Amino acid sequence: LSGEILEDVEGAIWSLGQIDALRVREAPALSRVVVAIDPAVTSQEGSDETGIVVAGVGECACKGQPETHGFVLADLSGRYSPAAWARRAIGSLDTYKADRIIGEVNNGGDMIELTLRTIDRSVPYKAVHASRGKVTRAEPVAALYEQGRIHHVGSLPKLEDQMTTWTQGMASPDRMDALVWALTELMVGVRTLEWA
Repeated sequence: LSGEILEDVEGAIWSLGQIDALRVREAPALSRVVVAIDPAVTSQEGSDETGIVVAGVGECACKGQPETHGFVLADLSGRYSPAAWARRAIGSLDTYKADRIIGEVNNGGDMIELTLRTIDRSVPYKAVHASRGKVTRAEPVAALYEQGRIHHVGSLPKLEDQMTTWTQGMASPDRMDALVWALTELMVGVRTLEWA
């Protein structure tokens, strides 16, 4: 980037070369889209960001057979007040024709759903709870990248930077967490079309 040679970070789950090799300009028709939120507890300067990632699944004719692939459509993460991240996530439902919002409730508990429903009482929402460590949760998603089944639509530099530099023991990776929740909901444990 900008003439710099980037090296892989030892202990990082992903590499930029791996992500670049699977990058696409646009997604195919998608059968399902979700917006995943990893909320920050506060929105002050120096606080963690709220991770908001949009991803979908669609059929890709790879190697001559149809196969379900994941597509990371947008990284809308940032430092927001609760009302602002709720509006951003709800707005992205329409923008990306998403089916539902997925929210990690470990830190926020019922606050995510309450905040979303304050803005829109009928918002489709699913709470998820982390019972395993970040690396353990990310490994099945990383395996999908290794299989060539996850694609980033265009460039998502801040998300990709976090993915390729975060190692266990570092500060919480908000954008990466949201990515993992979205792709877990869409692809982990879901039978692919060629297995059906």
